[in-house]
Amino acid sequence: MHVDLTGRRAIVTGASSGIGRAVAEGLAAAGARVVLADLDAEAGERVARDLHGCAFQRTDVASRDDCRRLVDRTVELLGGVDILVNNAGLQHVAPIEELPEERWEHLIRVMLIGAFLLTMYSISHMYRGHWGRIVNIASIHGLVASPYKSAYIAAKHGLLGLTKTVALEAGEKGVTVNAICPAYVRTPVVEKQIADQAKVHGISENEVIERIMLARAAVRRLLEPSEVAAYALFLCSDAASGITGAAQLMDAGWTAR
Repeated sequence: MHVDLTGRRAIVTGASSGIGRAVAEGLAAAGARVVLADLDAEAGERVARDLHGCAFQRTDVASRDDCRRLVDRTVELLGGVDILVNNAGLQHVAPIEELPEERWEHLIRVMLIGAFLLTMYSISHMYRGHWGRIVNIASIHGLVASPYKSAYIAAKHGLLGLTKTVALEAGEKGVTVNAICPAYVRTPVVEKQIADQAKVHGISENEVIERIMLARAAVRRLLEPSEVAAYALFLCSDAASGITGAAQLMDAGWTAR
């Protein structure tokens, strides 16, 4: 399916690698101008240089001031915001009694509060044009739980609630809001998680992939960032204008059981 986003202005967080990078590349290939945001300035600037009409803004989405600066900078550079992809995320694997309180708060701030702030700061620009797309990169763990990931799972469950609520508010103003809920994707976050899970469970990294990550899946492989990006690109298209408030599953059959 060909998607034409010529003239659209987009923000993608966590854009220096993994899903965020693939989404930014997909949007740029479809004609959008993208401001890539990430903590990793060196990698983010390198990615942005390779994309026509795109720019990079170093951003800590856990910071209210950084979120505001990101939106303001995008409006300054591009004249507005039409598309927001809240992708930035991280993981911490530990039993709840061993999870540092500040780590819990940081994960919630990055994946839930940051998404809320960027949505709040961006959506008025979308309303002015009576067109907008907000795509939240959630997770299958926004719908189901696994042990040792309480902060991540709480954040992703909250992100789905935010998605549904804003979708109801924004629908009559031409803005759709959706969440993509993939199973395990081959990203740096997941690669680190494999090592962390191996330590927590006392098993090898290969066993983590086979016995934990792929145990419930019908399609027994890790998803690729490009697959999630293709779904995000579709949700940003005019063909998806009737889809909003939805948790879009890409779970390799996890929840079919």
